[in-house]
Amino acid sequence: MAELHDLTALEQGDLVRRGEVSPLELTDHYLERADRLDTVGAFVTLTPDRARDRASALTEEAFLSGPGESSLFGVPTAIKDLNLTAGVRTTFGSAAFADFVPDVSDGVTLSIEAAGMVSLGKTNTPEFGSPCYTEPDVAPPAVTPWDRTRTAGGSSGGAAAAVAAGLVPVAQGSDGGGSIRIPASCCGLVGLKPSRGRISGYPMYGDPVGLATAGPIARTVRDAAALLDVLAGRRAGDPSWAPPPAETFLASCDRDPGSLRIARFIEPVIADVAVDPDCVQAWEDASRLLESLGHEVVDVPVPLPPEAVPVFEVCWAVLTALSVVPPEREHLLRPLTRWLSAAGREVNGPEFGLAIGAMRRHAADALTALAPYDAVLTPTLATPPVPIGAMRDDDDPAADFLAQKEFTPWTSAWNVTGMPAISLPLHWTAGGLPVGVMLAARPAEDDLLLALAAQVEAAAPWADRRPPGW
Repeated sequence: MAELHDLTALEQGDLVRRGEVSPLELTDHYLERADRLDTVGAFVTLTPDRARDRASALTEEAFLSGPGESSLFGVPTAIKDLNLTAGVRTTFGSAAFADFVPDVSDGVTLSIEAAGMVSLGKTNTPEFGSPCYTEPDVAPPAVTPWDRTRTAGGSSGGAAAAVAAGLVPVAQGSDGGGSIRIPASCCGLVGLKPSRGRISGYPMYGDPVGLATAGPIARTVRDAAALLDVLAGRRAGDPSWAPPPAETFLASCDRDPGSLRIARFIEPVIADVAVDPDCVQAWEDASRLLESLGHEVVDVPVPLPPEAVPVFEVCWAVLTALSVVPPEREHLLRPLTRWLSAAGREVNGPEFGLAIGAMRRHAADALTALAPYDAVLTPTLATPPVPIGAMRDDDDPAADFLAQKEFTPWTSAWNVTGMPAISLPLHWTAGGLPVGVMLAARPAEDDLLLALAAQVEAAAPWADRRPPGW
């Protein structure tokens, strides 16, 4: 008989709706696993008392008036340590904020609560979510449960490690340059970066460039779609928003995507790096799978020119510099953060404005070039997950930053364009390491992307794979 954690998030939600399991039972089950099995660096802070109080209230609510409308009502989850959660320690992955407790929650946290989900605590993230590895000073490194000597990726490394190790069934992450899709690939999961404006940045609106968004990390496409239904939607003060879909994102997974034209390229976008043979094989196998499903796969040139890379780096450095740290605590920042912040502070206002304008023109050219295609296929990463510490270089932050670019040479392209993009766990190495492939779609066509991803999953399912220690 299957254990609760063997079930998908949607299956668990269905049990709650039928009254066969309570939110409190699910919460206790996962709290016990998180306490006993978190050898993967998933959590920075666990909040068991708060979670049980919340689950008890939801259990009573379900008994008195029935579960709420969300398909994930009563299902446990966790919130990334970059997201404000009122009354809960939120460190932003930094020793400079090791004891910070916000008095407000952000839109992501509020949406999760409004759907009747139960947060077990805060998941691990690197300092301010900047690196693509999760090795902060406030928690142990986040590692992939497929090999605990190797990175879970970043910056949503804790969220991915938690889902992959069965410590929560589904989790929220955020993605400014690949930070959902990178850990999804490292941990053998589905990771979706939605379209720009799909999910509100309330109340901080801390990214004036438009690179970052929240999104789901899950074991299945349908679970990811269900969590996107929870997170999606605009709030009154949002500067931009994606148009709402005609149906739920979960319903999109049951729709035939039709016969699509799918562009593909494998040349790295932001770094001159050799692509690991397993990542090439995953991309080639995915191409053949898509063709077998009736889609036309077409080779295309890289849609972003090399000139876009330094423009992105200027914006990234300025965004890092916008992290407000009290002067008396700046010495607690990591060398990489100090290096990026220093570079960002050297950029004056007109230069930053020109960089934003240039990036938007590069994005427009890429979107125009890709407009004839319904989706785009690339690898997610240039290599399988690397050992802990392989990219981090406190003595040479510039080398650290270059190593990250070489690990993730495609993901940030879709942050620049604002397109939705998803990493799917379609390949494993001979040594048992997961390797993702990435599909992107036109802006606001998250529903089509999910329909295609669900079709791929049905043809080559992966959910029955379990890492050691499951």
